[in-house]
Amino acid sequence: MPIKSVSFENNNFDISYEIVNPSCEKDIIFLHGWGSNKDIMKTSFGSHLKKFRHIYIDMPGFGKSPNTQILTTNKYIQIIDLLLEKLLSDKFIIAGHSYGGKIATSLNPKNLVLLSSAGIIEEKNSNIKIKILFSKILKNLGLGFLSKFFRSKDVDNMPQNMYETFKNVLNEDYSKNFENYKGNALIFWGQKDTATSLKSGEKISNLIKKSSFVSYDSDHYFFLKNSKDICERIENGIL
Repeated sequence: MPIKSVSFENNNFDISYEIVNPSCEKDIIFLHGWGSNKDIMKTSFGSHLKKFRHIYIDMPGFGKSPNTQILTTNKYIQIIDLLLEKLLSDKFIIAGHSYGGKIATSLNPKNLVLLSSAGIIEEKNSNIKIKILFSKILKNLGLGFLSKFFRSKDVDNMPQNMYETFKNVLNEDYSKNFENYKGNALIFWGQKDTATSLKSGEKISNLIKKSSFVSYDSDHYFFLKNSKDICERIENGIL
């Protein structure tokens, strides 16, 4: 798998990526969600969209892209942008799933595809509120090391730097970022999504002026079963 080294803030990030249809002129870049990797995106979309050069990326700390730094979303955006410069990408389309949707939007591509994007702050359910409360109590008692038992499943078995990164990026309101995006956006969602609710998708669609919204009878990973329809809508909606 190809690796490109990106220098950012006096650190080198070795980023794993894969290119499909390398001779095509226009790019579609795929950014995975938190705790995922490029393989799930390639499995879903790699056999479609034959007119585009596909760029699949493991963001730092995921898949085959190592990371020892504590990052923020803004740093992820800058690192991925530096990688795309090295790959001479035109950023014609960037597709982002979940956490990748925030980064995709902020990279300001000509066309944006959001797949159950994060970026809208939602009301936490009672179980999460209780976990947060207990974690704060333990920290105040000097027993912060026990808070790992209350961590989200999204960070299970992750090193401390990625847990700190997760805390940095978790509750970010990207409403303004969506509102400020002026390109074309195709927004796809799972109707049974419990990670990013359907209501959040509808709100994002209202914030982005030139957008269309399609939902499927599925969950947060709805695109695994609906990639063909999604890709046909991308081709018909953008080309």
